[in-house]
Amino acid sequence: MASVPSLASSLHQRLADALTAALPQAGAADPLLRRSDRADFQANGMLALAKKLGGNPRELAAQVVGQLPADGLIEGVEVSGPGFLNITVSDRAVTETLAARAADDRLGVPVAAEPGTTAIDYAQPNVAKEMHVGHLRSAVIGDAVVRILEFTGEKVVRRHHIGDWGTQFGMLIQYLIEHPHELDHRAGEDATASGEQAMSNLNRLYKASRALFDSDEEFKERSRRRVVALQAGDEETLRLWQRFVDESKLYFYSVFGKLDMDIRDEDVVGESGYNHMLADTCRMLEESGVAVRSEGALCVFFDDVKGPDGKPTPLIVQKSDGGFGYAATDLSAIRDRVRNLGCDTLLYVVDARQSLHFKMVFETARRAGWLTDDVKAVQLGFGTVLGKDGKPFKTREGETVRLVDLLDEAVERAASVVREKAQDLTEEEIAERAAQVGIGAVKYADLSTSAGRDYVFDLDRMVSLNGDTSVYLQYAYARVQSILRKAGDAAPKAHAELPLAPAERALALHLDEFAETLAAVAGTYEPHKLAAYLYQLASAYTTFYDQCPVLKAETPELVEQRLFLCDMTARTLRQGMELLGLRTPERL
Repeated sequence: MASVPSLASSLHQRLADALTAALPQAGAADPLLRRSDRADFQANGMLALAKKLGGNPRELAAQVVGQLPADGLIEGVEVSGPGFLNITVSDRAVTETLAARAADDRLGVPVAAEPGTTAIDYAQPNVAKEMHVGHLRSAVIGDAVVRILEFTGEKVVRRHHIGDWGTQFGMLIQYLIEHPHELDHRAGEDATASGEQAMSNLNRLYKASRALFDSDEEFKERSRRRVVALQAGDEETLRLWQRFVDESKLYFYSVFGKLDMDIRDEDVVGESGYNHMLADTCRMLEESGVAVRSEGALCVFFDDVKGPDGKPTPLIVQKSDGGFGYAATDLSAIRDRVRNLGCDTLLYVVDARQSLHFKMVFETARRAGWLTDDVKAVQLGFGTVLGKDGKPFKTREGETVRLVDLLDEAVERAASVVREKAQDLTEEEIAERAAQVGIGAVKYADLSTSAGRDYVFDLDRMVSLNGDTSVYLQYAYARVQSILRKAGDAAPKAHAELPLAPAERALALHLDEFAETLAAVAGTYEPHKLAAYLYQLASAYTTFYDQCPVLKAETPELVEQRLFLCDMTARTLRQGMELLGLRTPERL
């Protein structure tokens, strides 16, 4: 089905046409339209236009009003102030537009006519290391942006740039060679170890190898030679390295599974995936003059990047000992994503503290011609997760919080909330809802905050039934489903001939904004704006529910009309929450 124009866009077109007809001398002037507290919408810009044309703004506004068509969209227009137009849309137009959205599985949200291809780099844990709270935001924000972009029609290339290369693997591999049973699974385990067991094995091996590395100079030297063998592509060394990667993936996927995220193996392309490109990347940069040798290292300098001493701070692509820096890998990834994958947008969901690094990487890629005017590169930087004390979130012992512990605690807290409210749920159903509510609470707290801002991790607030939380949204959805189940023979049906009560009208107008909200969110990569829209929708529904009896409405037609508004609310909540990666339980 074709997309459904919103009431705002339909009204904007009417105003633009009326402005052209009334004031042809105004040229390309465009009315500024926004939602208004006094009426449904307010159009302004007449004051600026009057100054341009040398006329009276209220008189110009009156001329525009005289050219507005009587086609059923507009119920009334009032000229106020210095030429503002307060516009009321007719009840019939509101209901008919919403009915058109209801007839479409996509709720009237258009698919991009000319979609691009976006590579999104997110959810980047490190091999052989436990995931902690610092890994949460990249995964949650990235997953939501992927869902939103794909829904709008964009082709999305997912990339999980895991840390799977580096000097620490020499130590780990050498230790495994000398202690070959350290990664063997214990008797009685399934052939595939659980994610937790895999990380337990890796943690045990890492601690033992680190202790030996720090105390035994001969082992340290053997570990360094093993790094050289790894980089040289020694077959046995690579085989053992792959074991570490595979064990880590078991763990990664178990954590992402808790987060209700789909991480596909083919999308995991870590640092090692670009090893074969690093030498060429450096060669091309040096031959083109983009990078120069400085004290033996291959560097790129920038006029506006200097250290505290005032000296230029370069981007180091290759170290003086011949090793490659992160920049070499990131630049090689850009080459691959643009040239081989055909991406015209590169999006990096990475900690805001790495903004200088990516600024220099993007500028280097542009100088080298790998990023052209046809390709956009954006770092979607995110802030820090804080504790209630306003400092980076730590355990009481001052250690980084394990992500699995945080998620498990959220589910436990949610179980208490669900059990308290549950009326007819079994313990099995309570456990299922608790996972949906607890994980949703953690994700929503992140997504409802602007990515660039820090936010406080407060589980008590996150699982609250009151306030801007996912639980509030989930209960609003479950409440609608309860009403629809009790409706009996009555079915949702729009009745354009019926007048709308104020709460009905407010809810319907907000529902009509869904497509425009999604378009804005997809254009700026700001899922917190979708979260805000959904919270406002749930709030508007709560007011509607309190003021407008549904099943006990005065007439059968009014029952159907209000069931229609309930159904559209549920569908919009479900679609919007799905795009944020949140579940919508049918019963709570």
